[in-house]
Amino acid sequence: MSCFNTNIMEDLGKRIKQLREAANISTEAAAKAAGLEPSQIELIESGEVVPRISLLTKFARCFGVRVGTLLDGYEKVGPIITRHRRLPPTTRLTEEHAAYRSHMDYFSLAQGKHDRNMEPYIVNIHYLPPLPEYYQCHEGEEFFYVIEGEISIYYGNEIFKLNTGDSIYYDSVVPHCVSSGKKDENAKVLAVTYTPF
Repeated sequence: MSCFNTNIMEDLGKRIKQLREAANISTEAAAKAAGLEPSQIELIESGEVVPRISLLTKFARCFGVRVGTLLDGYEKVGPIITRHRRLPPTTRLTEEHAAYRSHMDYFSLAQGKHDRNMEPYIVNIHYLPPLPEYYQCHEGEEFFYVIEGEISIYYGNEIFKLNTGDSIYYDSVVPHCVSSGKKDENAKVLAVTYTPF
């Protein structure tokens, strides 16, 4: 299932630029905080490239906002209800540049919730080879519950295979990579991430 949306890429890029400028942070300073080149920041802000979650976490910390503020266009104070079969538009964090490569379709389950500490998603996970350049690490914690299929989690020097009904909770500061467990099959998980503000 391909749910890639160019408008979401452009909106996310614009929001990152707006928040960076509102925080009075230069492109160079944002690049340094994220471990990127200024030209890569420009690609992100123009909507040509969408950063993976680990980069969004670095941007959020740099700008003094929550990750959800980067992903959402509005915020609501009360509860957020997401109805079955009415998932909000996906954010497909993927692009051709290997340095940013991602393989997950994220459907936010708390889109618009004001001042939230957790980020719950339904995630479609595609296969990704466990190459060193695909590992990521960032502050916080992650929880995955496998709804369907099989996933492989490469965590530090360990490998965890999870099937439907299995779950895992880990510290995301340890280098990790998550992939569908089978090359020709996608998996679906409930994912909850937490990043200290």
